[in-house]
Amino acid sequence: MAQDDPVVSAQWLHEHLGMPDVKVLDASWYMPVENRDPWKEYQVAHIPGALFFDLDGIVDRTTDLPHMLPSEEAFAAAISELDIKNQDKVIVYDGKGFFSAPRVWWMFRVFGHKKVWVLDGGLPQWQASGFNVEKASPDDDAVLKSIAANRAVKRVYNGEQTNTISFQTEFQPNLFWALEKVAQNVTAKTYQQIDARAKGRFDGVAPEPREGVRSGHIPGSVCVPFPEMFDGAPPSLLLPADELRRKFQHAGLPVLSRLSFVTVPRQVITVYIGAFGASSGISLDRPIVVTCGSGVTACILALGLYRIGKRDVPVYDGSWTEWEGQSDSDYPKVTAPGTA
Repeated sequence: MAQDDPVVSAQWLHEHLGMPDVKVLDASWYMPVENRDPWKEYQVAHIPGALFFDLDGIVDRTTDLPHMLPSEEAFAAAISELDIKNQDKVIVYDGKGFFSAPRVWWMFRVFGHKKVWVLDGGLPQWQASGFNVEKASPDDDAVLKSIAANRAVKRVYNGEQTNTISFQTEFQPNLFWALEKVAQNVTAKTYQQIDARAKGRFDGVAPEPREGVRSGHIPGSVCVPFPEMFDGAPPSLLLPADELRRKFQHAGLPVLSRLSFVTVPRQVITVYIGAFGASSGISLDRPIVVTCGSGVTACILALGLYRIGKRDVPVYDGSWTEWEGQSDSDYPKVTAPGTA
């Protein structure tokens, strides 16, 4: 474990599992079209001692946008019910390996908790390493704590009294962006905007998974699909720092294609065509903000950037789902022709 790296290995967690200051969270979450229930899957198989963090339960209950960041009080109340203390080391994982766990890693960091890591490769890597999982029954303490965490959030937003809050938060505004901050940046271009969605969704030629949401992107953004942060062999692991740097530095560069051969005296010239001047890649010396569909996979990019030393990268919480829902005149979009 290193404070300057955002992940820990399955071997490290296996060796430290059960220590009083190591708390493990199953933060599995799936896209609606996948028809998977992370809560049920947790009860069938999870890392021993892990508690379930409900990404759709520990949320801002004043908005219709999916899984938005809750208030400080609501987050503190939920984490207190999970029996996590400020001195604890928090290890987060999910059922895909790298999908929703980085979102919870980011949430802890937004609220000032620096002792948080993602399990490299998640539950698939844990199981591939030969380590055991366990089941949970409805009356298990772990299940009751997870239920209590969701109820604590509801009580805060209902203005009801909560149990004693033992987890203290300190909001980090440099890691969180809301709608108007992004709108200002579209004009100012101070931050480089990176979108974690698939290229088809980014370009506006593939549908969004949420009904009624057009595909496309925020003007000025560069697409770096989140799977590019991982190695190729399942279960996927986070790429080494040097490979991550290349991924970002080459993002958005034109792909050259051979057009023809032109013969001139004593030499043959191969002519290429490409969108020269359209982009010069991402500069790691300039500030970056990350976005995606609804604020989940953007956190995977933030995780990769953290590994290469960019530790102050904000996430646009509402992401494309919020941006697309605003008026086109005030919040311009880049969409494919005929997708109005």
